[in-house]
Amino acid sequence: MDKHDGPDAGTIRLDDPWYDALAVGWGESESEPPGAVPAHPTPGASDIYLEVQRSAAFQEVRSRYRGFVVPATAGFLLWYVAYVVAATVAPGVMARPVSGAINVAMVAGLGQFLSTFLLTWAYARHARLRRDRAALDLRWTVFEQERDQERTRARGTGR
Repeated sequence: MDKHDGPDAGTIRLDDPWYDALAVGWGESESEPPGAVPAHPTPGASDIYLEVQRSAAFQEVRSRYRGFVVPATAGFLLWYVAYVVAATVAPGVMARPVSGAINVAMVAGLGQFLSTFLLTWAYARHARLRRDRAALDLRWTVFEQERDQERTRARGTGR
C-alpha cells in the first residue's frame, strides 16, 4: 500500500495491477485501423479472460462466493419474509409487550437491522479470508499475460 502526501493525505491506495491501465484499446493494434482483421492473428485480451475463466482457480473463487452468498441471501430473505408475515398474520403476538413500551415487533424490527450489519460483517470477513487473495492472484495473472502479450505485439511491429 502507498500513502500519499498533500490534499489526499490519509487515503491509502492498494497496489492494484490495473490501477494505471487504460480501458481503451484492449486487444487492438495501433498499426491497424479499428475493425481490420490482423495479418497475423494474435490472441487478444478476451482470450486471456476466457482462459482465466475456465481455470480451476477462478472456478474455486466463484464456488466459494456462491457457497456463501446463496445460503446467506436465502436465510436473510426468509428472515425478512417471516417478519412481514408475522406482522400481518399475528398482530397480537407482535404487539405483545417485552419490556415497558417495547413489544415483539420492535425487537424483531431491530433484529432486522442487527442481522443486516452482521451479514455485512460476515460477508466482508468471508471475502477477506477465503476469496480476496485468490482473486488478486488471478488479477495479477491476467495483468502479466496482457503485459507479455503487449511485449510480443511490440516486438512484432518493431516499436
